[in-house]
Amino acid sequence: MNRNRNPLVITAAILVALGALVAYFSGFYIDWLWFKSVDFTTVWSTVLVTKIQLFLIVGLITSLVISLNIFLAYKRRPLYVPTSIEISGLERLRAQVEPIRQWVFLGIVLALAYFGGTSGMVFWREWMLFKNSTDFGVKDPQFGLDISFFAFRLPMWQAIIGWAISTLVLATLASAFIHYMYGGIRTQVQTDRTTVAARVQISVLLGLIVLLKAVAYWFDRYALALKESRLITGLTYTDVNATLPAKAILSAIAVVCAVLFFANIIRRSWLLPAAGTALLVVSSVLIAGIYPGAIQQFQVKPSESSKEAPYIQRNIDATRAAYDLNDVVMQDYNATLSTSAGQLAKDAATIANIRLMDPNVLSATFRQLQQIKPYYTFPESLDVDRYTVNGVSRDAVVAVRELNIDGNPSRNWINDHLVYTHGFGFVAAYGNQVDADGKPNFLVGDLPPTKGLGTFQPRVYFGENVPDYSIIGGKKSNAPVEFDYPDDTSANGQKNYTYTGQGGVPVGSTINKLLFAIKYGEQRILLSNLINADSKILYNRSPRERVAKVAPWLTLDGDPYPAIVDGKITWIIDGYTTSAGYPYSRSTSLATATNDALTANSASITAQSNRAVNYIRNSVKATVDAYDGSVTLYQWDTKDPVLQTWMKAFPNTVKPKSSISKGLLEHIRFPEDMFRVQRDILSSYHVKSSAAFYGGQDFWRVPRDPSTFGANAGAQPPYYMTVQMPGSATPAFSLTTPFVPRGGRENLSAFAAVNSTAGPDYGKITVLQLPRSTNIAGPSQVASNFEAKPEVANALSLLRQGGSDVVLGNLLTLPVGNGLLYVQPVYVRATGNSSAYPLLQKVLVSFGDVIGFDSSLKGALDQVFGGNSGTISTSANPTTSNSSADVASALQSAKQAIADGQAALAKGDFAAYGRAQDRLKAAIAAAVAAQSRK
Repeated sequence: MNRNRNPLVITAAILVALGALVAYFSGFYIDWLWFKSVDFTTVWSTVLVTKIQLFLIVGLITSLVISLNIFLAYKRRPLYVPTSIEISGLERLRAQVEPIRQWVFLGIVLALAYFGGTSGMVFWREWMLFKNSTDFGVKDPQFGLDISFFAFRLPMWQAIIGWAISTLVLATLASAFIHYMYGGIRTQVQTDRTTVAARVQISVLLGLIVLLKAVAYWFDRYALALKESRLITGLTYTDVNATLPAKAILSAIAVVCAVLFFANIIRRSWLLPAAGTALLVVSSVLIAGIYPGAIQQFQVKPSESSKEAPYIQRNIDATRAAYDLNDVVMQDYNATLSTSAGQLAKDAATIANIRLMDPNVLSATFRQLQQIKPYYTFPESLDVDRYTVNGVSRDAVVAVRELNIDGNPSRNWINDHLVYTHGFGFVAAYGNQVDADGKPNFLVGDLPPTKGLGTFQPRVYFGENVPDYSIIGGKKSNAPVEFDYPDDTSANGQKNYTYTGQGGVPVGSTINKLLFAIKYGEQRILLSNLINADSKILYNRSPRERVAKVAPWLTLDGDPYPAIVDGKITWIIDGYTTSAGYPYSRSTSLATATNDALTANSASITAQSNRAVNYIRNSVKATVDAYDGSVTLYQWDTKDPVLQTWMKAFPNTVKPKSSISKGLLEHIRFPEDMFRVQRDILSSYHVKSSAAFYGGQDFWRVPRDPSTFGANAGAQPPYYMTVQMPGSATPAFSLTTPFVPRGGRENLSAFAAVNSTAGPDYGKITVLQLPRSTNIAGPSQVASNFEAKPEVANALSLLRQGGSDVVLGNLLTLPVGNGLLYVQPVYVRATGNSSAYPLLQKVLVSFGDVIGFDSSLKGALDQVFGGNSGTISTSANPTTSNSSADVASALQSAKQAIADGQAALAKGDFAAYGRAQDRLKAAIAAAVAAQSRK
């Protein structure tokens, strides 16, 4: 029976092993199939070959060095060892090992090769940057080396040095153990504690370790250019005058110490190597520790601002260059606080495009008005884009109607993976229009889609909310399987569809069915008769995931956005090239710099990893076709050496900038995460003087988001809107942010906008810097002022009663009327109904110390600007104003001006009283003008 069992056990073991191998290696094949489906197999093969090369090279060298030293230690073991208690214990150990010595040695060789190779594969990115290094064309001011040395070559050299030292240390320990085990090292005797072979081998290994330490000290000099200190990044006065020469001296001492170890080959005393090692340790403490500390304490601290001035300037210049801030335009903006009739007449283009539709509030509204069926959904945060309608560029809030499997009342494997396979449609609402009830005015929507933006392919097989996998396509028949969209004109109330696109991996063959059945643990993939020879399987379907796989060297923006481009729904993802090796540039954490109230609270935006960088460029624009999943990478920054290096490593994967179509260019926008990082750096590095930087009194910060008051309130996110900056000839779609002083105050310090329209001014950052003596309220103060105004407080209180709740939208800051205008939409949502959604009911505006509150933007502006802001009726509410309404609005403004004037007199604030009187005169004039038009 035992003999009969043995073949069964062996067979079972073989089958289990084969199954494990098939499951393991099937992942590689499935991955290759995916890369083949998007035509990026060169990326897959390049990364794989590079990892294999590093695995073999590092693994074999690591194993060779350590195992060779183990072998030499064994071969040179003494033939006769005097008996002692210590030797008796080792004798028993040798007796146990000797019968399996060769197997133990083979196991050590293989284990060292595996673990060494595995650690080597981790550095595939550093190796490819090292091998394909591209010059920056800029030299660092201390060593005169091109920036590429620090960004591309230094990390690899440091990795090689660290690996070599670790390998030699392990070889030394292993050799010492073998010598000790076989009597080459005897700790119990008084003389000749080591044999000649042991002394020579250990001396050579220790000498090599110390020699490599000398090399490490030398490279540490260059690493000082990347060192973070309390004040700046890079070399400081102490580093240049103490630490830098100390590293060179220690490198020389280490060389001498290594020579002493090598000399021990022909000497029989460890005295000189020990003395050399002691000298190295003492020198490292005195020269590299105490001496720089003394220089810092007694020379630098008493006059730090002057001593560190040139190094602070290096830090300022390098940081501005590394974060692409050299071309920031700083403008003094003497913002006025006073208001008068017609003050916004010259800002009609900006006022006409004020976005009242908040993309972070309207998701529930989109779901109720455009979701149509529970198996569709919209993301939590919508996106902002712009479209040309009747020859005019209009801001729009956009989203894709994606599939929501969880909303399907009939869940089963066939429905989840073969029937409900895709979303349907693109929805866009005007950024500044609502109907009489406060609902968005949709530019395109419904099922099938309306033609507001022309005809386009509405099916969304690749998106941010899709099933893990879907099996689609197959032979066309009169009874398609895939659900397309609900249709009341059809007999069964729905339209069905068969996928005809190029996307997906063929799954019709038996081997592919088997492999995907193993991958997803689903036997029905292998058995279902609904899967035929022409079927395809879709997986890795998220746009961000797809771009990350074909460009693993990119850092991706956390918010891909959809656009209709050339008749297709296209996902646009911004890609960044980053580095932590730009000398003297301040390091920042991507997670910290990009964290604000929106990224922290929105589940539909991917947060950046907690990775430190000190160089960033928006170098790539990537697209993913929502229908066929095709991925395209376009070069955007043609001067970025990091991108050029990666393009050498992965040739023909990034298309030139000239390949970007006109339709795509119309929807390119400046990425949010890039701007978040830049504004974080700009808050300090707008200061170009080393003396002012050292003082720090002019540093800014991003204000807290008014909608999240409290100690833990997140930073206000940047906002997309069309704005015409002072000095600009035309308005531009821009990404904007305000700044307040760093400290406890919340008054406005500056306003920044980056041009987001593709063209010569794309990426141009303009900063309006307010006079330090002017106290202009910041966003948090304005939000508080809104709630503190009795008329507003009473109205909001009434809106919050009777089963309703008030939702305050994004508080926009606009530089108009020679001052700063704040605009905030006010939405109302029923609280007792689970299907309720926010509707725009009111608009709050503020300019100077004047607040307007009305059901339309024009009405609120007219209240602030003496009954006539100088703008035509906006589209915030389709009801147009007439003369009677203008008269009433002007009289209301006059009444408010009188009340504000009396309040100012009671406080003794004669400046505010004067401004109120000016508004009163303007309101009276506006009322007279409106009356004359009746």
